Formats: sequence, structure tokens, C-alpha cells
Amino acid sequence: MNIEPVSKTINRTPGRNLKSLYKKVFPALLISALAGLAACSTQPKNPSDVYDLQRQAETQIELAGRQADRGNYETSLVLLNEAMRLAVSLDNSSLRIRAGLSRGNVLFALNRSAEAFGDWERAGDEAEKNGGGEMLAVSRVYLARGRLLSGEDPGLAQSVREEVVREMANIKADRLDIAFSWIVIGLSEKALGRYSQAEAALMRSLDIHEKGRHLEQAAYDWFLVASFRSLSGDYEGARRALESALVFDRRVENSYGLASDWRALGDVYKKAGSSGESREAYQRSAEIFRSIGNDEAAAEALGRAE
Repeated sequence: MNIEPVSKTINRTPGRNLKSLYKKVFPALLISALAGLAACSTQPKNPSDVYDLQRQAETQIELAGRQADRGNYETSLVLLNEAMRLAVSLDNSSLRIRAGLSRGNVLFALNRSAEAFGDWERAGDEAEKNGGGEMLAVSRVYLARGRLLSGEDPGLAQSVREEVVREMANIKADRLDIAFSWIVIGLSEKALGRYSQAEAALMRSLDIHEKGRHLEQAAYDWFLVASFRSLSGDYEGARRALESALVFDRRVENSYGLASDWRALGDVYKKAGSSGESREAYQRSAEIFRSIGNDEAAAEALGRAE
């Protein structure tokens, strides 16, 4: 059983076009609000105001990551499209790269792989034009992760692992990018069937996320660890890992993450032969999914109990 998500953040149902309450209502309101902000910033009242658009773009990239963590990919995409527009208008290479990498992640989660790879490749080209360095290395890690999750070549996992290890030597400033690299290494180890090494890599990521108080990402780390333990037959260890994910997701009030954790617990209990606990976990998952307007995911969770 594979309970593995694909994106950097807690995108726990890769490739599914989610139907949450946010999807239909929030993006339209958000575009109007952003248009108002942009109009207000066109005539700065003092020299310091020239940085308002950059701060706005940075905020939107951060908010987009949070929305993606919670499964609201369409909302995240609206934010990132506007962040990219601002980055282009400012001719800011760093913002263009960051917005492109993040947008590629969201597109990949929406099963728009060709567009995702296009964004990641353009981010890498932009980094290379500006001297390469750390951002070029990060872009290559994103591309490597995309190839790993898209490919079927059994030799791909080893080459991706080796590439990411090489690129990590050039990533020093951003601890979150280092954590992401450890996640990709963990996924490579998992694809190679080396589950203890995969878990060790995720623990390196978890350490960074916990120390930096990035609790949603810490929940994602535990979710992946549960996947590795389940694949190795350690169902009790998988259960404990998912309970840790639940703790973090409750602390940040991540309803989508909580529903995904309970659904994964249902999978673990089912595989372990605990049918009663499995049904209860799927029911709990469905209740949470329904509470956020995701009836499709709720029905899917209940269907697993059959």
C-alpha cells in the first residue's frame, strides 16, 4: 500500500482536482482584492513604498504554499499566478524563480505535468542566466523530484538520489530547500526499497521543520514516514507516525491534512487486518472531508472500507 503524497508540502492526494469550498468562491474574491492592492501601490507616497510590490509577491508565495498544504490547489495557483505577474513586472529574477518553482509544484499536484516541468525548467534557466549558484541547484532538485515521481525506469531512483546529493552541496542558505532535498532523497530510497534509509532521510527533514516551527511540513514528514513503515510491514510504526502527523495537523488546524491522516490510518489498519479500527478511521476521514466541502474525497474514503 502506498500512502505517499507528491508535493513539497502536504499535498496528500496528488493529481486530484479538489472540490473544496475555497475552489469556487475564494479565487474570485482573491483576484478582486489583489487588483485593489495593485491599484493602491501604483503611486507610492514615499521612496520606501517602491518595495511594496516585492513584499506583496513574497507574501503571496507564502500564502500559496499554505493553501497547497491544505489541498486548495486552485486557490494556490491563483496566488502564484499573481505573484509571477508581479515578479515579471519588477524584473526580479529571484521572485520569478521562487514563484515558478512553487507554481510547478501546484501544477504537478493538479496532474498538469507538462506545465509543471515547463515552470521548473524556466526557473532553472532564469537561475543559470543569473550566475547559477544555489537557486540553480534548487531548480535541479525540483526537476529531479518530478522525474522520479513521473518515471518508470527502475534505474531512475538511483540517478535521482545521486543528483540530489550533488546539488545539496550547493544549497546552504535556505533550510527549507535543504529539507526538501532530504525529502527527495527519502523518496528515492523508498523507490529503491530501502525503507530504513528513506526514513532516516525524512528524519533529517523533520528536524529542520520542527526547529523552524514549520508544523504543516513536519506533519508531511511524519505522513511520509508512515508510508515507508507501512511498505516495510511495520504497521504499528506506521500508526505511531500518523498519530504524530495528526498532532501537528491539529495544532495548525489543517483540516485537509487531518482527513488525509485518518484515511491513511484506515489503510494501515486495513492492511494489518484490524477491520473495525479501519472502518472507524475511514468514517472519521469522511466526516472531516465533508466538513470542508470535499464530498468527493469523503466518498472515496468511505469506499476504501468496502
